[in-house]
Amino acid sequence: MYNCTKKEINMIDASVNRQNTHAVKLESASTKFGTNDLLPLWVADMDIASAPCVQDAILQRALHPIYGYTVYSEEYYKSIKNWMLGRFGLAVDTESIIPAYGVVPSLNFSIEAFTQMGEGVIVQTPLYPPFVSSVQKHRRKLLDNKLLYKNGVYSIDFEDFEAKAKEAKLFLFCSPHNPSGRVWDKAELERLVQICEKEDVIIVSDEIHSDIVYEKSHYNMALLAPQRSIILTAPSKSFNIAGLNTSYAIIPNKKLRKAYTNEQRKNGFNDGNIFGIEALIASYTLGEVWLEELKLHLKANIDFVNNFLHTHTLPIFATDTQATYLMWLDCSALEMDDKELEKFFVYDAKLGLNSGVSFGNVGSGFMRLNIATSLEVLEEAMQRLYNAYKELQDTKGEKDGTV
Repeated sequence: MYNCTKKEINMIDASVNRQNTHAVKLESASTKFGTNDLLPLWVADMDIASAPCVQDAILQRALHPIYGYTVYSEEYYKSIKNWMLGRFGLAVDTESIIPAYGVVPSLNFSIEAFTQMGEGVIVQTPLYPPFVSSVQKHRRKLLDNKLLYKNGVYSIDFEDFEAKAKEAKLFLFCSPHNPSGRVWDKAELERLVQICEKEDVIIVSDEIHSDIVYEKSHYNMALLAPQRSIILTAPSKSFNIAGLNTSYAIIPNKKLRKAYTNEQRKNGFNDGNIFGIEALIASYTLGEVWLEELKLHLKANIDFVNNFLHTHTLPIFATDTQATYLMWLDCSALEMDDKELEKFFVYDAKLGLNSGVSFGNVGSGFMRLNIATSLEVLEEAMQRLYNAYKELQDTKGEKDGTV
């Protein structure tokens, strides 16, 4: 096992300057928000340097001067199998692992492989936007099993899910959930599986955030429904290597695996990213200690934001962030419509967050905050938010004569 040095652990709390690196969160900020004059806390990658073992692996491979077509090695498959077994208790054979370029492309391949035009696909909003857009783009019937929200907690509407399953072929599931940070309980997962088995619905489970779970346990869907599940995951969120386009699917069922693989190959996705392969192997064989230290840092950041919002009596609170480095902020008490809310964050607080309505209409009144940065940056972000709110209150007071 790779042991982090004290210096490497301390570096986790340091934000890396990403200027002039073509980072989406910086280069696309002006297009998304209409200004660059803000702290960008939206795209789901980290301002924290990737694990040192990953950096070393890429640098070592870069020393060889040829970067040609590359096969997925035995070590690649072995590292995935050992990671899945050690972390989730999931035994996977090599044949069940299908290398891919990203979870979103794999969502699209799954829709094409397992449904026909007009057939039903279940999603659960609020939800990472490509789930919904992928269904619509392929002209399938969108069946939205909206999550229930009560007292700051999301839950599944099983009665509605069962009704929608009767007209569905596919269920696109997000576990852990993005944007709310919910980790689904085993009993909830078992009930979903029971309904899908009854109605013969195939489950595509996006588990890309499953390594970043704090106190609860994540249950891989392949443990509960191996014959009807396609698991989509990657080390990209855990080790901050999303730009290397290296993900994979786990498909134990041979028939489903063949259908998915045929669709992926039909679209020309065959060869691997030479540096992505090395990064995955290094992450899964040497990176676990670093990852656990990272989680401590992320959890401390989450606690800081929650404490700041509470002690400064801001009318904003986060749902319980049980997983991911994304906080789902309930801003409904500000009593703004969604355009006003986004304007408040962007132009008053000078913060670039994801608007809740981009995750579906049920996200109205919410904002998604990425806390995978340094504590120093988060302190600045929260102070900006507090100052903007205080100024807003002072302005209201002047208008109604209370100040």
